[in-house]
Amino acid sequence: MKKILLASGNPGKIREVRAILAEHDFSVITQAECDIGDAEETGLSFVENAILKARHAARLSGLPAIADDSGLEVDALAGAPGIFSARYAGIGATDADNNAKLLAALAGVADAGRSARFRCVMVYLRHAADPSPIIAEGSWPGRILAAPRGQDGFGYDPLFYLPEQGCTSAELAPAVKNRLSHRGQALRALARALAAMAGTSGG
Repeated sequence: MKKILLASGNPGKIREVRAILAEHDFSVITQAECDIGDAEETGLSFVENAILKARHAARLSGLPAIADDSGLEVDALAGAPGIFSARYAGIGATDADNNAKLLAALAGVADAGRSARFRCVMVYLRHAADPSPIIAEGSWPGRILAAPRGQDGFGYDPLFYLPEQGCTSAELAPAVKNRLSHRGQALRALARALAAMAGTSGG
């Protein structure tokens, strides 16, 4: 299997990425296994932050690296929390803190006005100075509930309702979530691009 470094310390994200990329013959190691800390996310977009994280991990490890930046965009909040999703309630905020702030921000907003989407940008760098990163994206539409439901998932999953599934993201079986989610979409697109690149370089 091909070894690739995932620039993330999020256990839920690591599980999802490993499950999906294992299907495409990639062995995922984490930055923690290489004793690499988090990059500073100073970008102004999902793409910029994903590149910053992948470049940081590739530079310190010497390995090809992938990183994603993902978040929740709520229409009633002009796209917030967006790139600040993980730290919506402040640096070091827990999932519960972020969910509580989101519910407070949407207090009084009717169901029809609570449309939202998860967005993910996934980046692959062959090395830290790679001038042509592979970039893949995914988007997953849904609606924000007034109270959490479900025990699985992480982040905003307990509040993210999927009308077509009749449940929240946190109520989905992991395999179903990986098939439908923004991260699953982006990862599969990235895996296809990597396979095509390997075929080109090998031929």
